[in-house]
Amino acid sequence: MNRLARISLVLSLAVATSGCVTAVVGGAATVGVGAAEERGLEGAVDDTKIRAEINDLWFRQDFDLYRNVTLNITEGRVMLTGSVKKPETRVDAVRLAWQAAGVRQVIDEIQVEDQSGLMDYASDVWIANKLRTRLMFDGQVKNINYTVDVVNGVIYLMGIAQNQDELDRVVAHARDIGDVKRVVNHVVLKNDPHRQS
Repeated sequence: MNRLARISLVLSLAVATSGCVTAVVGGAATVGVGAAEERGLEGAVDDTKIRAEINDLWFRQDFDLYRNVTLNITEGRVMLTGSVKKPETRVDAVRLAWQAAGVRQVIDEIQVEDQSGLMDYASDVWIANKLRTRLMFDGQVKNINYTVDVVNGVIYLMGIAQNQDELDRVVAHARDIGDVKRVVNHVVLKNDPHRQS
């Protein structure tokens, strides 16, 4: 499939799964950013197709599952974060994620029985934004290759590090933020042989 056909497919999937104009902008942004990332345009397109398929499966299964669980996808590695009230919802999220074409790994970081409130959510947003800002202004980190998610004070990192030194800097930035309970690292190194297997 040529590059233009892949871009059209991504935009079509984005519109089909959300039914609104903002999805076109989001799909185009994903493709634009994907071209600059370590995974490249083709990897970004493949990951967007996986996202669309998993979101569709979740939405059909249970709207709360779709609403409460977050997807981060890099090169077919799917990290699930968020919180659900019942353990069986967590199991459904993982089971359905594995059904999407192109999924190579599912990393289950979903928390069960979230008792957090608005203050906890605000703290999580503050932590995530602070870390993203630190990574953006660190000239020794290619921040575009990282995703950051925070749930109940736990930072979840995913992406592709240029080398171990860069990864160590990212983790150090995360650990240095107040109110962080734990840092969970699912970042792979650029030269990791498992990336393409």
